[in-house]
Amino acid sequence: MGIPCDDVVQIRPPEAAGEPTVITINCPDKIGLGCDLCRVILFFGLNIVRGDASTDGKWCYVVFWVVGRGGKLTRWGLLKKRLLGVCPSVLQQYQYWPQEMMAMDQKPQVFLLKFCCFDRNGLLHDVTQVLCELELTILKVKVSTTPDGRVMDLFFITDTRELLHTRKRKEETCDKLKSILGDSMTSCELEPMSGEITACLQASPFLPPEISEEMFNLELPQVETAGSHYKSYVPTVTVDNSLSPGHSLIQILCQDHKGLLYDIMRTLKDYNIQLSYGRFYTTQKGRGEIDLFVVQMDGKKILDNSKQKALCDRLRMEMYKPLRVTVVNRGPDTELFVANPVELSGKGRPLVFHDITLALKMLHARIFLAEIRRHVVTDREWEVYRILLGDDESSAVYNKIVEGVTKMLMGWE
Repeated sequence: MGIPCDDVVQIRPPEAAGEPTVITINCPDKIGLGCDLCRVILFFGLNIVRGDASTDGKWCYVVFWVVGRGGKLTRWGLLKKRLLGVCPSVLQQYQYWPQEMMAMDQKPQVFLLKFCCFDRNGLLHDVTQVLCELELTILKVKVSTTPDGRVMDLFFITDTRELLHTRKRKEETCDKLKSILGDSMTSCELEPMSGEITACLQASPFLPPEISEEMFNLELPQVETAGSHYKSYVPTVTVDNSLSPGHSLIQILCQDHKGLLYDIMRTLKDYNIQLSYGRFYTTQKGRGEIDLFVVQMDGKKILDNSKQKALCDRLRMEMYKPLRVTVVNRGPDTELFVANPVELSGKGRPLVFHDITLALKMLHARIFLAEIRRHVVTDREWEVYRILLGDDESSAVYNKIVEGVTKMLMGWE
């Protein structure tokens, strides 16, 4: 018994040019469902301009109004399938499966993609674009360029479709890479990683010497700092317990950015806060206005002042600076660093490496080395992207790179 899959997720195309597409989800509820739905929508390059959600704790009804970015074609059928994949089934709801079992994600098999080719402008982004289209998630990357212009790429990846162990899926991956690299690709190999090697991908408690802990500072500035590449004002977040007898109202006013609703929902998920009713929309001036009626895991309001302050401070920081971008000059080498927090579930932010490499491609910046690693800083796990840039750029160009990468990541391009 249950409702048909077509009724769980419905996607209604815009009625007129320029209007948003409407996505409706009607399914059993679970802690963190809003985060999981927003994460899928962000992965498909869509921006949520308006949202409404309501739940009685067992069943939820969610509506998103979304628009695409940059004229990119959206695979709506695949998006619907991925949204269905994060919705709890009706069977789980009525058999009263424990929430822990419903939310538990089996760790997917990690594979090493290794290929060699000749370097060119935008190479890394073109490869990343192919992997995204194939729904291959990049966990770690090691890219190095030799003096003679050859590139050795090592990508540690997982497959959303869980088919990378098959010969057909491996051939599809290498063929897609061959189609964009042409004859410059001299080899392509895919092999599963052992448990020992996969364990090495876990976050390290030690930061490399090139990175300062100041990059991960969680304190908000009192005023906008001069020369900041973040155009947003400091967000306001308040908790009101007077308007509802059973819920705390969280009100947020902030600058809109790519993945804004995802950043809010992942923060609530990490704090085990359950949403009962929510309303979100963006204004024509690029401001986000959010009202959220929430309860704690025990079904009660957030009455403790210290819990209120901790939650509001975290939300303000996530709205103000969800990603960190900086350039470090070390003698002849100049490195670009980008960092973003990882969900407690272990999932990183979608499309970060894609957007970094796209911005650098558009700026014609040369990449000699690229790495993705995870580190634990201030009791939080961070995904850190390290890009070694060309050594013949001026400081003005470096500032332009930081600005360009920041705008691309925040959706302000």
